[in-house]
Amino acid sequence: MTLLEGVDSPADLRRLSDDELTQLCEEIRQFLVDQIARTGGHLSPNLGVVELTLALHRAFDSPRDRIIWDVGHQAYVHKLITGRRDDFPTLRRFGGLSGYPSREESPHDFVENSHASTALSYALGHALTNPDYWTVAVVGDGALTGGMAYEALNHISVSRPSNLVIVVNDNGRSYAPTVGGLAALANLAHLRLDPRYEWMKRTFGRMLRGLPLVGETADEMANRFKEAVKQILEPSTVFDTLGLKYSGRIDGHDLKQLETTLLKVKEYGEPVIVHVVTEKGKGYPPALSDEIDKLHGVSSFDVRTGRALKEELKYTDIAGRALLEEARLRPEVVAISAAMISSTGLAEMALEMPDRVHDTGIAEQHSVTLAAGMAMAGKRPVVAIYSSFLQRAFDQIITDVALHNLGVTFLVDRAGITGPDGPSHHGVFDISYLRMIPNLVVGTPADATELAGMIPTALDHDGPVAIRFPKAAASSLPMLPAEPIPIGVWEELSDGDDVLLLASGRMTEIAQKAAASLSTHGVSCRVINARWVKPLDPRLLSWVKAADLVVTLEDNVIAGGFGAAVLEEVAPAGLAGRVRVLGIPDRFLPAGSVDELLHEVGLDSEGVSGRILAMMAGGTRDKARRPKRG
Repeated sequence: MTLLEGVDSPADLRRLSDDELTQLCEEIRQFLVDQIARTGGHLSPNLGVVELTLALHRAFDSPRDRIIWDVGHQAYVHKLITGRRDDFPTLRRFGGLSGYPSREESPHDFVENSHASTALSYALGHALTNPDYWTVAVVGDGALTGGMAYEALNHISVSRPSNLVIVVNDNGRSYAPTVGGLAALANLAHLRLDPRYEWMKRTFGRMLRGLPLVGETADEMANRFKEAVKQILEPSTVFDTLGLKYSGRIDGHDLKQLETTLLKVKEYGEPVIVHVVTEKGKGYPPALSDEIDKLHGVSSFDVRTGRALKEELKYTDIAGRALLEEARLRPEVVAISAAMISSTGLAEMALEMPDRVHDTGIAEQHSVTLAAGMAMAGKRPVVAIYSSFLQRAFDQIITDVALHNLGVTFLVDRAGITGPDGPSHHGVFDISYLRMIPNLVVGTPADATELAGMIPTALDHDGPVAIRFPKAAASSLPMLPAEPIPIGVWEELSDGDDVLLLASGRMTEIAQKAAASLSTHGVSCRVINARWVKPLDPRLLSWVKAADLVVTLEDNVIAGGFGAAVLEEVAPAGLAGRVRVLGIPDRFLPAGSVDELLHEVGLDSEGVSGRILAMMAGGTRDKARRPKRG
């Protein structure tokens, strides 16, 4: 029996010796590599926090004490030692273990978080509400490049809860090397929590209070003396400026030092920053040798080499290559990413044109307004970003880009159901929150060729354009540079008399398959690739008038989505009663494969065809009373 097999709760950690803890760390790293090689997941962030997680659970009493993880993909080790070891074969699978903290899974999980820079706000809320337990926020993976973290720090500096500990996990990276970097903010040592430093402050304070002073108090002189000494020994940090006690940099893989420090911070009666330096991917050579993202998020892979078992061309790759081709032809094109250069397909452009690719760190709001400023100055900025992250910059899209009608292009990756990352990553809200914005054009390409073609269209357009596309494999690489696709022009894929199927994005292929299935039941379908959801094709009204039943298909929530746009367009003509809207229901979807989740919500081809047959059986307009066309 391994040591790991004997750990089912944090209490089990406290009976282990130092040597046993060292062995346990090795066993955990091997377990993570073996399991994630089969399931996929976030590998290197968790390899880097093994010792830190054990120290946290030895120093604090979870779940009475709250440990809140910023960027929840760091929490695999936390899950392992809180009773979920046997569930790891189901990691990120439908009905299985979440890849992030999950309140449904365990009382040790407090936040369903996977978006960066939020933990400090959550933690302050806990700390201010109940002073009877400790609250620990574990902030890492570049989260301190996000403005929300500084808003929380500012509030912490004035509210000063005595039961709040902030652990900064500094590995110098988010998905890629951290922009700005904590090293630039915190050029620090171990001095601040050293008892000798505290003794020195008290001793000099007592000495100075015994001296006759003119013009200032002894306390004021003591504070000035303390600051002078500190500035000689080490520069100030942002934490000093906010008046927060700061530990200095601690070896994040020295379990004993970590635990000692975490126990010591409980003595200070004020919020404390514990700055921990870790190595992302520690213990696994293929991750350490990967200079791009250290095997940050992986699909199933070969344990020996770290290479993915299945290499495939993705929509993201197509977007990146199409953009690079346009950038070669258009010197005004620049690209912007929020700490995800490689993940959004910009790596090749960044290598070839480093001065034209800007990484803002995890700062989506800043990214969008930066693009607005660059557009005002004559550039054609392209913001490459995941759908679920773009929603963080909703206000900036409206007031900074669209209000000024600026030529900013948004490449909205991971749109629709994304699969194993679960509810916080499904990009199923973007059509709704983008479609309502004046001046903004929204494209939903049906395949990789259309994706490539929409990029030059967007760059030629005098105003903002968002192009949403899924996390999916592309069947082939389109010819580049791509042929532009006219805005607002849909594609008629098949003709039919009984049902008009209007499909956007990835749902176009499903509509075609559903139409083929319906034809075996004697139902003919006109299938339209509605590749622009704003503006709509002006032919829409005539198509609807000619149909018995109109069904819209989208991988977006029904509320405010593509189907809602169609209803708004045809309602004034009294045709809304013919339209049925199929999309994501009004609930958060779990993790699972795209196929599993589409089936779950009735949006696979079988589900769509079955629902349409049920609609027809339930009665729409009597098709026998309408003459056939032609």
